[in-house]
Amino acid sequence: MLDQLPPRIEPATEPLGMLASLKAARQNVLRIIPGIAYTQPIVTGSTGGARWHMVQGPEGMKRIFLDNVVNYPKSEVMLRMLRPAVGDSLFTSEGSQWRWQRRAIAPVFAARNVEALAPMMTATAERACERLSRGASAEMVAEMLSATFDVICDVALSGREHFDADAYGDAITKYFLTVGRASLLDFLEVPHWVPRPAELFGRGAVKTMHSMVSKAIEARRREATGGADDLLDHMLAAKDPESGRTMSPQDLLHNMQFFIVAGHETTALSLAWALYLLAHDQPAQARARDEARSVLQGGPCGHGELDRMPGITAILDETMRLYPPVGMLARNVRQPDTMYDREIRPRETIFVNTWALHRHDAYWDRPDEFDPTRFTGPQERDRYLHLPFGAGPRVCVGANFAMMQAGIILATLLSRYRFAPKGPKPTPIMHMTVRPDPGVELTVTPL
Repeated sequence: MLDQLPPRIEPATEPLGMLASLKAARQNVLRIIPGIAYTQPIVTGSTGGARWHMVQGPEGMKRIFLDNVVNYPKSEVMLRMLRPAVGDSLFTSEGSQWRWQRRAIAPVFAARNVEALAPMMTATAERACERLSRGASAEMVAEMLSATFDVICDVALSGREHFDADAYGDAITKYFLTVGRASLLDFLEVPHWVPRPAELFGRGAVKTMHSMVSKAIEARRREATGGADDLLDHMLAAKDPESGRTMSPQDLLHNMQFFIVAGHETTALSLAWALYLLAHDQPAQARARDEARSVLQGGPCGHGELDRMPGITAILDETMRLYPPVGMLARNVRQPDTMYDREIRPRETIFVNTWALHRHDAYWDRPDEFDPTRFTGPQERDRYLHLPFGAGPRVCVGANFAMMQAGIILATLLSRYRFAPKGPKPTPIMHMTVRPDPGVELTVTPL
């Protein structure tokens, strides 16, 4: 058992006014979640006259993600934060624009294509091990960001030659801390087309990211022959089977930008959190290590080996229960609806509260404890209780890719090293993603 409860956020005990809500949201979105959200499936309130509903029950999640999905598009506030970086891509688009992109991109992430990328993931896991051998301790967020950036560059673009990893990573961080933060104008419901001051400060970060991705795409287009067989190749060839439409240069830029950011940031954070949890639960780490060493026998981890290590997958599932990559999303309401005992009205805001869903007193035994055995053996819980990748028609198209990447890296690391606590206890902080602050410093001992 973990030698202490994993890092959590003490819930708000009193309603927050508009300015207090803005301050909390800018510092850490998780701090706006009231204590009652961990005991009730829905909480309703208002901020500055704007009515909102925070949903953290499985029936409500099913309503939002599946049964009445068209009624709950992503909120304009969230789109304002995302569109400068990823435009009208698969993640941010709605309606027909979303449908054709989903039809075109889905085959890119078919099981056979994802499995074919496993050797690249194996190679990056080996490189991550090599980097860890250089010191007695390491900061795991930085290490895992480097590892997953290796993966995404190899599988998306067949290499890093167009990317300065440090500059790109700094640009992502700057973007999250400027454009990716709530603005007072959002709380005042000023139209989204009115520029927010943070957007001006974030323009340089957007330019840096877009420039690197554009150079990679243009270099591939200039190649005399194809055959790289990476994600960019598949995206260049992607075609909507119904309309025959292919991606424009802008479509390619925005979708590649989204997959690069999401494909390495969220996975790296899940790995860093997993290693932190295992460092503080040596029995759980020993069980996972024994499984990995038994299967791998000192060799590399590939797709086939990962399939024989259910304990590794269970650790990742439990980690993403405690620290979902995105702890909360906002949705608009188009038409009247009813959810639980609440009347849902047009133009109100729905907060899809995955953080509280995953730590809810009514749905989980010992919700704040780390226990990977929750995810071993037959699963009888409601499908809509564990949603690290969303659900329904808009479930994350790259979920299998992310789980395979994370599993190969985690199994490889555990088979070679023992991890133990060293640095301060981190605080989970969410702007766009749930990050450990100030990081995850661990002692790393070769086996």
